[in-house]
Amino acid sequence: MRLNYFLLALICFLITFTGFSQDEKQEKRFKIHTVAFYNLENLFDTINDTTKFDEKSPIMEIKADREAIYVKKVKNMARVIADIGADVTGNTPAIIGVCEVENRQVLVDLVNDPLLLAKDYGIIHYDSPDARGIDVALLYQKDLFKPISHGSYEVKIYDDKTRKRTQTRDQLLVTGELDGDLIHVIVNHWPSRSGGEARSRTKRIAAAKVSKHIKDSLQVKDPYAKIFIMGDLNDDPTNESVKGVLNAKSDKEDVDLKDIYNPYEDMFKKSGYGTTAYRDAWSLFDQIMFTKELIKKDDYTSFRFYKAGIYNKQYLTNKRGRYKGYPFRSFSSGFTGGFSDHFPVYVYLIKEVKE
Repeated sequence: MRLNYFLLALICFLITFTGFSQDEKQEKRFKIHTVAFYNLENLFDTINDTTKFDEKSPIMEIKADREAIYVKKVKNMARVIADIGADVTGNTPAIIGVCEVENRQVLVDLVNDPLLLAKDYGIIHYDSPDARGIDVALLYQKDLFKPISHGSYEVKIYDDKTRKRTQTRDQLLVTGELDGDLIHVIVNHWPSRSGGEARSRTKRIAAAKVSKHIKDSLQVKDPYAKIFIMGDLNDDPTNESVKGVLNAKSDKEDVDLKDIYNPYEDMFKKSGYGTTAYRDAWSLFDQIMFTKELIKKDDYTSFRFYKAGIYNKQYLTNKRGRYKGYPFRSFSSGFTGGFSDHFPVYVYLIKEVKE
């Protein structure tokens, strides 16, 4: 089949593939949806929650115009979400996992922003035990995705010196139907590299084992399950947590029935792309991986993977100075007017439309 690329900018939720036989031209039509992930960089409200250390969040350290800054921060996040995939699908993401959110209310404010309100996003969120109150969540367009079940899974990690339990973000599992297809989405925000990559490595390996356990449990029930593992992993596609524990593959031909395919590994190794930068080095911590069923060839009767990308448009980057080209973050010694210190990531899914 030959893809007519010029049609992508002209369609809304439908794309056309054209193939030729010896005797005739055969046209097929496809639905297309965006599945995305975005680290919202400290989307905290302006209220001091005495049950957690939210006073350490950047917005709480700002003394003046805090409410106006919060409103601007929410609008900035809504703008990005509204833009992801829109140039191809004519729509905002059908599903988007998010992290670095304080509570459900900030998500309510986000989905009620004028740029997103008409999309009628639902919210799936659990409070995590993270000391600062940082959570993960899933937003979904109610017309496109129908949740069936959801739950959170704790990640047990320990301080490498004291061996005391360290609280971190739970992982979120959501099962539902995307435009008729059963899918499972695991949303992650793995432990940071605080103290250095080597010292903190075991914590991310522990988080990867939780994701693998969730995936394996789903595949026991259905080896052909369509499972997405997405999130800010604080590890690159080549690190042990991803390559070793999850056994994520970069070559579609190497992906066996219960394996995971990671389209971001080749981007990282061959192109040097990243989603966040530090000390003049790029990292690709934000990734979306998925099971073999989504990369089947020549069978588009249900949703299949089409393309992956990093949403790094110019307005999301610093234009000048020492950090030129880096993500234009929201907070750096105050509010910058920017967006996030991470770029979002996304994948397109396509399915044939029967006439």
